[in-house]
Amino acid sequence: MDRGVERGASFLDELVSACASRDDSASMAWSEPQPLSAKVEPEPYPIDALPEIIRAAVGEVAAFVKAPLAMVVSSALGALSLACQAHVDVKRAERLTGPVGLFLLTLGDSGERKSTCDQFFVSVIRDYEAAQAELMKPEIERFEAEIDAWSAEREGLLSKIKERGKAEKPTDDLRASLTQLQHDKPEEPRVPRLLLGDETPENLAWGLAKRWPSAGVISSEAGQILGAHGMGKDSVMRNLALLNTLWDGGEHSVGRRTSESFVVRGARLTVALQIQEPTLRSFFDKSGALARGTGFLARFLVAWPESTQGNRPFSDPPEHWPRLARFHRRIAEILNQAALIDERGALTPQMLSLTPDAKTAWIEYHNAVEAQLRSGGELYDVRDVASKSADNAVRLAALLHVFEHGFGPVGLESFEGASLIAAWHLYESRRFFGELALPAELADAVRQDTWLIGHCRRERTHMVGKNHARQHGPLRDGARLDAAIKELADLDRLRVRKDGKRITILVNPALIGIAS
Repeated sequence: MDRGVERGASFLDELVSACASRDDSASMAWSEPQPLSAKVEPEPYPIDALPEIIRAAVGEVAAFVKAPLAMVVSSALGALSLACQAHVDVKRAERLTGPVGLFLLTLGDSGERKSTCDQFFVSVIRDYEAAQAELMKPEIERFEAEIDAWSAEREGLLSKIKERGKAEKPTDDLRASLTQLQHDKPEEPRVPRLLLGDETPENLAWGLAKRWPSAGVISSEAGQILGAHGMGKDSVMRNLALLNTLWDGGEHSVGRRTSESFVVRGARLTVALQIQEPTLRSFFDKSGALARGTGFLARFLVAWPESTQGNRPFSDPPEHWPRLARFHRRIAEILNQAALIDERGALTPQMLSLTPDAKTAWIEYHNAVEAQLRSGGELYDVRDVASKSADNAVRLAALLHVFEHGFGPVGLESFEGASLIAAWHLYESRRFFGELALPAELADAVRQDTWLIGHCRRERTHMVGKNHARQHGPLRDGARLDAAIKELADLDRLRVRKDGKRITILVNPALIGIAS
């Protein structure tokens, strides 16, 4: 017999015996379940806070894809952020202005269908990119011809300078011509390339500085970005600083020893990523305290929705998508507005202000969050994230306003909806970072406990087969699942019953609201 299987069987036998010794039979009264430290129950997503067109499109996609609702919304908000960020900034108060681009981070297992959700919402952006590339073809062809001629002329001058140098003849006139030629180098036309995938931070910076100053890094494999070569310990501070600066809308200089140095200025970035919890833990281990100490993760709107895997029966796609089509039409209208770019290639977006009542509501939101940052406050342990929440709320408000009403002062209705969404994400950050600080074993127990309770409430039962829990729950590794079960059994949150080879998990009825 495999030693791992043998150890697992022995472990469960001990656990079954322990449960039996604590209570002579599964039918006996349960003890009061002990709390899981640091556990924060998830809250439903505030879907009604979204404008009707966005809400309807999200519902239409979610009904078919059957991905977690928060994941579908994040895909929609990522597309909205990317479409709007080149056109508007937002002013919270005097000297408090900034971009509207969002950083979104969804935690989920592989197979949650984030890439599918993204494709539904960003397809209109891909269509826009293709149309712009076709429109710019004559300009690109003209540039390629001009740069070829320029390169040939430059090579000719360099060759003449070399010849005169060997002959020890003056080269001042040729050098002057070379300087003038360098000054007259043709500039490559700027063609919108908005959607980026697994870009290294350096490539991202170069593209924003030299190609198009607005982009979105949208990926269902954030591990390839956070775990890329550029995110090793030697360069992690520099790269986190770049991403932080892009969120802030500031300038970032990139110095190079072997090629052209450059400055990223007036650029706007949207980031919408999915990452698995173990990958994020690994990133924390690799980056040390920098990821939180620099405020990098504090800038993200975090979502940690319950998986829908195992509850996604097949359904044929609808023939028509009228609600998604309305969303696409509005995004296309925003994209087709000309982006204002100065002579240095920097965006100069229109500045949106808040109406007086919206500003009052923003101040109230800011102060309510701030009051909980003190020692002992509900948000003290996530004060880095909470300190950015009011900023994220006003960004969301500007995005929702532009989508519904176009350019102009951001009203109270838009801010109220945005504040509900920002508050939900703040709650999710508190829930996630609280559990991330736990040892991995206890974090596994928290995740398994949440899944078991949710499953039992949906199915109106307090019994779950262990194999079913392993196939459909958050822990697929047998040893980790066994350790989580033991932790929960020790806290009187479940028992284990063994009938021959069948192993059943019995959840404490008090946790699911049924009589024991």
